[in-house]
Amino acid sequence: MREDRYLTFALGKGRLANKTLELFEKIGITCEEMQDTRTRKLIFTNEERKLRFFLAKGPDVPTYVEYGAADIGVVGKDTILEEGRNIYEVLDLGFGACKMCVCGPGHAKDLLAHHERIRVATKYPRIAKDYFYNKKHQTVEIIKLNGSIELAPIVGLSEVIVDIVETGSTLRENGLLVLEEVCPLSARMAVNQVSMKMEHERIAKLISDLKSVMEQGE
Repeated sequence: MREDRYLTFALGKGRLANKTLELFEKIGITCEEMQDTRTRKLIFTNEERKLRFFLAKGPDVPTYVEYGAADIGVVGKDTILEEGRNIYEVLDLGFGACKMCVCGPGHAKDLLAHHERIRVATKYPRIAKDYFYNKKHQTVEIIKLNGSIELAPIVGLSEVIVDIVETGSTLRENGLLVLEEVCPLSARMAVNQVSMKMEHERIAKLISDLKSVMEQGE
């Protein structure tokens, strides 16, 4: 390992990045540049620790990590599953906990139970396809949407949706229910496969330190 080499982090923008930096501060990793809300900079450095950070849209984080533009990425499990990149998922950071679920009106439960051929609207076609085809062995038509997924069964575009559920309040307000749980989700740390070998000592210590402070916080 070269002593002058920076370890580069790609963080998903918004609340996830803020929570990540809060956690990093507990193990002594800080980046004062990132605390300036007016800055237009794209890359931030901690010269003392030879660390570099940049913010990216969630779906892009696994891409930066796979291609080595970032050694480490922090992003939601849903994004890791949907993007399907060749990266090592090394740590569940515990925050941002929610669930990926199949949701719809109450009567759609029978369609799922009887493995009917139905339409499924979702922002996450890869996750939906894996769940229905590989886990449930149910043939469905998957419709990719980008906006308010809850609208799809209400207007008759689909029988059910596959989406992230936190509190379920939006579902209830629109007469929909959680019908099946696909998988639990939370923020995860992922590492580039080459970086894991080349920077193993630094990355292993980082993971160990994070695990320690997370256990203390439980």
